[in-house]
Amino acid sequence: MRILVINPNTTASMTRKIGMAAEAAASPATEIVAVNPKDGPPSIEGYFDEVFVIPGILAEMTKAGPVDAYVIACFDDTGLDAARCATEAPVIGIGEAAFHLATLVAGRFSVVTTLARSIPAIEHNLSKYGLASRCAKVRASDVAVLDLELAGSDARRKVSAEIARAVSEDRAEAIVLGCAGMADLAHALSLEHGVPVLDGVACAVRLAETVAALGLRTSKVGGYAAPLAKRFAGYYAPWSPGAG
Repeated sequence: MRILVINPNTTASMTRKIGMAAEAAASPATEIVAVNPKDGPPSIEGYFDEVFVIPGILAEMTKAGPVDAYVIACFDDTGLDAARCATEAPVIGIGEAAFHLATLVAGRFSVVTTLARSIPAIEHNLSKYGLASRCAKVRASDVAVLDLELAGSDARRKVSAEIARAVSEDRAEAIVLGCAGMADLAHALSLEHGVPVLDGVACAVRLAETVAALGLRTSKVGGYAAPLAKRFAGYYAPWSPGAG
């Protein structure tokens, strides 16, 4: 099995971290290909940044050739719906994957993300996926995404402190880490706090393997139908669907 894991931002060090987490979670026979676009923002922190990464996601999907499944490694599930329109292969977002798996191991969970500006998007997704009632709270640790890549930063301490508050104040029974850049922290934080701490990258890879192994494909009836053929203008001409 071959799974393409796309980090939608342009920070290569984060892509390497995500790739390592994906390989650690994958079955031995699964090939993980971790990539990021060359154009776009170095981190995704809010709605504005999200707009500029979706073309890069679709471009990486096209460049990769045949794969069995895709993982979108941005916790906001940026571009997930568009990516599902572009292929019949399963496309798994790390946010959606982590939410679903958290409900299998805990009655209620809290999300610990980076900056407060990410909270509305995560809350919107929880409602969209029908899982808002299972989430006690979405919390921000006041950590910029790129601080997770800096040696010597206090990012881990801040994330851990927010987890402690979630367990104490929210009565959270599990924690979902709300950023792909936190992928390397899950195991140690779970041991530290005595509750399941879920990394979306690992969750998404395992779900991608399962969905692909079951032979399930993305439905092409309804919202995920292939895009209609038309010619896009100017800069977006290369993304023209079915226009030859």
